[in-house]
Amino acid sequence: MIEYRDKTFNFPRKLLPLNAKEGDVLKFDIAIYIEETEKRKKNIQELINDLFTEE
Repeated sequence: MIEYRDKTFNFPRKLLPLNAKEGDVLKFDIAIYIEETEKRKKNIQELINDLFTEE
């Protein structure tokens, strides 16, 4: 369980550092993975194009 301000969140233990223990203060760095986002957008657009292409 992760506490942040007045809220608690369930968080998978396997995503925490191996040495993390109860009472430790954790720092999270969340960033946008631009390359993967663009790759997925391109893939979705290709699927749409294939779906709506007249033969």
